Amino acid sequence: MTTTLITGGQVITFDSAVPEAEALVLSDGRVVAVGDRRDMEDVAGPDAHRVDAGGGTVMPGLVDTHPHAMHFGMLAGGLVDLTDAVDHADIVARIRAKAAETPEGEWIMCTPVGEPHYFIRRSERDLAERRLPDRWVLDTATDKHPVMIQAWAPRMPNVVAFNSAGLRTLGLTALIPSRVCDVEIDRNENGDLTGILRGPVTNYYTYDPFWGQILTKLPRLNLENAAAGTIAEVSRFTVQGITSLYEGHAMEPEHVELYRHLRNANALNMRVMATFDVESAIFYPFDPMSQEDFTARLRKLASQALQLDDDRLRINGLTISPGGPCFSGYFALYEPYTDPFGRPATGMRFLSLEKEEAFVRYCATEGIRANICVGALREHDEFLDIAERVVQEHDFRDQRWILQHAITITPKQAQRYAALGFQVTTCAGFTWGKGAMYGDRIGKHIWRDLEPLQRLMNTGLLLTGGTDWGPKNPWEQIELAETHRFAGSDHRNDGPDQKISRMDALKMWTSNAATLLDWSEIGALAPGKYADVIITDRNPLTCPIDELRATHVLRTYLGGETVYDSGELASAAAHSETALA
Repeated sequence: MTTTLITGGQVITFDSAVPEAEALVLSDGRVVAVGDRRDMEDVAGPDAHRVDAGGGTVMPGLVDTHPHAMHFGMLAGGLVDLTDAVDHADIVARIRAKAAETPEGEWIMCTPVGEPHYFIRRSERDLAERRLPDRWVLDTATDKHPVMIQAWAPRMPNVVAFNSAGLRTLGLTALIPSRVCDVEIDRNENGDLTGILRGPVTNYYTYDPFWGQILTKLPRLNLENAAAGTIAEVSRFTVQGITSLYEGHAMEPEHVELYRHLRNANALNMRVMATFDVESAIFYPFDPMSQEDFTARLRKLASQALQLDDDRLRINGLTISPGGPCFSGYFALYEPYTDPFGRPATGMRFLSLEKEEAFVRYCATEGIRANICVGALREHDEFLDIAERVVQEHDFRDQRWILQHAITITPKQAQRYAALGFQVTTCAGFTWGKGAMYGDRIGKHIWRDLEPLQRLMNTGLLLTGGTDWGPKNPWEQIELAETHRFAGSDHRNDGPDQKISRMDALKMWTSNAATLLDWSEIGALAPGKYADVIITDRNPLTCPIDELRATHVLRTYLGGETVYDSGELASAAAHSETALA
């Protein structure tokens, strides 16, 4: 049993009993003690492994309560990474390298160009050519494989690119009209297809009938690529200091099974809690279940919805997701707004109100933790009417509820959720990535109800944070909870209902998250809790707000074991030993 003593930095515990300390002792995967350096040296003993934090900050590992790590990882697994491509020649070289190791005739799938998933700070428009390569350029990479450069949701309209073999494989020829449903099929001046398609061409949250037929012809994910992609995505989280994830949205049994596969292979360097989504509508094709089938699936998944015996992978609760995002025109509002193609829209409902009520009643009567994933004003009212009626009829005082997203929410709606005992997980990145679009397509009046974090807290709602679609950087998400800045502009939606303190923003990612997950062993540094610890290069509680997003994690521990190391602490220690010699 190795005992580790960490000194040389400020310890922020997020434990009210001892908020700050000079040192901490870890042993057997747990925190043993936190306190003054001299006392901790006595506790650790002379044989302890000593770590000098180098003047950095020591704190609990972060908890991301809406990461989509599984989804984003498996969607990227096996793809040619073009996110940081600089020009067409760079893209061709990467695809050519992939073609050299891929059997002829097999698809070569590529990521989009730019920063997932809003593609605001960087996109294909930032290539040297300011556009995606057409099929003739892609043909120079390979004419033996169909090639696709994907578009990822939620941005819509979006753009994809195919090479000539890709067009042939999909059956797209010059005979096709230039627009089918909402998909625009680009041509050159001679009427030849360029391989560029625009419109609702995303990989999910799209139900365009024509594009849906294209999606069904693309290669399906395989376990090897999905596992490798998820491992890579989890690794990116540990680099950022995240040690626990809550996968509570759009999790099919197959997704949970992939996490089990990684856990059994000892490849899951993260704590994960997941739920089952009773009827997820994210991926095409979506054919709504009958009420009878929904009820049967609800009961089947409920029998698997509580598994808490593993310290790395747990299951707790069920989820329903009645609505969708504004980008695609699915946001359920009372007044019409503009969809991606300039038409009036009021949103759509993926699940019937009858299914919602069946879900609420079943979870309440069976004592199952219920997650509701809604973000639009009309969705809130419709759900709250059901929940209040069920609670009033049966007096379910101890029901555990979690509200996911809560992108827009009025004061009255927040009060109603608080009265029901809800807790909330949301993403400050919604303001960052969607604020300007909401103002343009819904109207600037929506900003007063957009991510009103302080309003939610004022009503007594516990608040936690996730990266979801926003910047995949928790430190930037913590900064955004305070600044509420819009991407690509100087606008800040930081009114009194929105802006929260730095401490409250950090609690969203630590102690509050532990409370929401009912996982008492994470989210703080206190005796008996998991030794999930990170060391950062600055104090995220006191550093200037404009420097917070650049917080650099020097080391990440999971259960006392190092799962990420930048190498800088080791270098500093070696330098110190040399100087002493």
